Amino acid sequence: MSVNVKKTIAAAFAVALAGGCASMANQDAIDTERRLSAAGFQMKLADTPEKQAHLSRFAQRRLVPMEKDGQTVFVYADTKECNCLYVGSEANYQQYERLSIQQHVVNEQRETAEDMNMAVTNETLNWDMWGAWPRPILY
Repeated sequence: MSVNVKKTIAAAFAVALAGGCASMANQDAIDTERRLSAAGFQMKLADTPEKQAHLSRFAQRRLVPMEKDGQTVFVYADTKECNCLYVGSEANYQQYERLSIQQHVVNEQRETAEDMNMAVTNETLNWDMWGAWPRPILY
């Protein structure tokens, strides 16, 4: 195999890998934004050039505390997915954290169930030991 072919294959692999990582990052952002909305955060679109310029000055895709009018608010900016800014209170932040923990538990349970399903497949089950099964009724 020539050096050029190897370089082409390596470059294609790197592009595919980067695309997969970007896709995962976008899905993470979408999931985060759903939890922010569910927790009561207010979303505002950056629908003017001034708002877009201001939005780009925030830390991107990170939930950070900030001071606004003497109050602590939590801010999440996203110029890539929604081109928007989420702002919430301490209570919204606490609810977001609860939802994140619940989602983590659900994901863990799903992974455990998938692992268990993979361990028990049709090939490993001895269906004959259960005797005859009734035929399904077709309507």
